[in-house]
Amino acid sequence: MVTNRTSTTSPLDPADRRDHALAGYDVLDHAPARELQALVDIAAQVCAVPRAAINLITSTEQQQIATTGFAASICAREDSMCAAVLEHTDRVVVPDARLDDRFRENPFVTGVLGTVRFYASAPLRTPGGVIIGRLCVFDHAPRALDAAQETALGALAERVVDVLELRLRTRELEGSLSALTRARDELHRSNEALSVFAGQVSHDLRSPLTAIMASTEMLGQQPSVLEDAMAQRLVATAFRSATRMAGLMEQILSHAQVGAQLLTTETELDAVLGAVLEDLAPRLTARSATVSVGPLPVVVVDDQQIYSVLLNLVSNAVKYSRPDVPPVVAVSASERCGAWRISVRDNGIGIPVGEREMVFGLFNRIETSVDGSGIGLATVKRIIEAHGGRIGIDSVDGPGTEVWFDLPAC
Repeated sequence: MVTNRTSTTSPLDPADRRDHALAGYDVLDHAPARELQALVDIAAQVCAVPRAAINLITSTEQQQIATTGFAASICAREDSMCAAVLEHTDRVVVPDARLDDRFRENPFVTGVLGTVRFYASAPLRTPGGVIIGRLCVFDHAPRALDAAQETALGALAERVVDVLELRLRTRELEGSLSALTRARDELHRSNEALSVFAGQVSHDLRSPLTAIMASTEMLGQQPSVLEDAMAQRLVATAFRSATRMAGLMEQILSHAQVGAQLLTTETELDAVLGAVLEDLAPRLTARSATVSVGPLPVVVVDDQQIYSVLLNLVSNAVKYSRPDVPPVVAVSASERCGAWRISVRDNGIGIPVGEREMVFGLFNRIETSVDGSGIGLATVKRIIEAHGGRIGIDSVDGPGTEVWFDLPAC
């Protein structure tokens, strides 16, 4: 049987629980006819009777959602033969209903609504233990069932509930898929809007900022400024601030554009990291840094964006070193669960466990004594997620940090 979320400890009374379960299945007006018809036909054949039905019982009526040998109908609950034994948790077999106290006065037996003699049924019990109706077989002549037929009737009743459960789960999955699709589309629209906004802001601010930088540089060359030490310092400070602002704008624009369009190709990470180390060579030399590199794989990625990831991670590993301790950085790769994990490990100041998720947020910085915008790791995270990967931080033995990211294997 398919498992169900329905709890056996529901505070509802049995009738309310039954109505709640039936409403959840949404089957009274939308029964999966083909699947249920096949099961009720099999029930009639196995039990060698001309008529069979799947009867669902609400608080007021019996509704037949599939029948064999007659047309489906609805009757009042008090007239239903299945309702009379609804709470019976096992199979019920009645060779002659005229001789059974539960049925002798029932209108389906007396001739008012029918002339049923033989009646047998099995409960339709949800995985949560709620009996929502019965699978019944009947005939106008007395008869009996052997043990194999009784067992088959019970098994077919279980399959009826399986069909209802699978239909429910399919509907829930379709709803979840629809919600995820809407969320994906909305995220795509938001990313496009963010890229357009960042591009517009960058365009609108770049021209005046460039003018400020040019004017400040020219001002610094004026004789009156060159002859005044205080004026030189003020002009130099203004120029540096404008330069930092320009760099910050470029980082914001890059962050907004990440993932908008990936140009993926088979890429040797060895070559990408080689370019990173070549570009960082002056800084590595200045800090007496040592970088060791293990074998790296070939992956399908946007090489320019992955270059930015490795540049940021290696640069951070060097930047956030301990005072008077030469940085030691190790880059390695390992394959796990269909993905390549790339690790960048250092011997720097480390990141407290409780703050490791925070560093991937936009403008979040842990170590404020080192220059930085708080945009770099947020952009790294967006790049990795745009490639369908993950990123995280692990502890290492001794001081330092290990930042890793996963990329799908080729």
